[in-house]
Amino acid sequence: MRHIFSTLIVAVAVLATAGCGFHLRGTTQIPKEMRTMILTSDDPYGPLARTVRQQLRLNNISLVEDNADQRNTVPTLRLGNERSGRDTASIFPDGTAAEYQLHLIVTAQILIPGKGIYPLSTTVYRTFFDNSGVPLAKDSEQSMIYQEMRIRASEQLVRQLLAVHAAQLNSGETLPAPETITTGSGLQSDTAGLSTSHE
Repeated sequence: MRHIFSTLIVAVAVLATAGCGFHLRGTTQIPKEMRTMILTSDDPYGPLARTVRQQLRLNNISLVEDNADQRNTVPTLRLGNERSGRDTASIFPDGTAAEYQLHLIVTAQILIPGKGIYPLSTTVYRTFFDNSGVPLAKDSEQSMIYQEMRIRASEQLVRQLLAVHAAQLNSGETLPAPETITTGSGLQSDTAGLSTSHE
């Protein structure tokens, strides 16, 4: 009897999460029309392209080869270049930088066959504490932070595909006049290993 009751509880919990639209963190419910696409980049083997490619596959988007036939039938996500930089956020009493705010800007375009081109853009922020006493560790940590920011930016680009799909539905046959979809997020770190998100 207890086994039956436990099974019933589990079944109800599964149905409840399915009914409320629950899905794994980092995944987006991609429209059917965008579940197959082409990914192009000026640097196809660079860290940004690899990260976006992985994020698309995590969201069950199939990537196909770029050729004339495919371009006429499936959307193309064209990545632009990433731009990064940093600003001083705080200083030590001696005037040297103690903390930086890093930023990463990623631009892209989604080309819909027979519809048009829609620009996408996202900016991710992260606080980085400067430890001038261990320069090698500092460089390694900064590289890891930028990779985390690429992952966050790629997640946001995938979510923006929903906005493109909504624009298609609202506009009928064509997309509205070009308008860049932008998102921004900030990650602030209280320690080198812990971070909280502010969106």
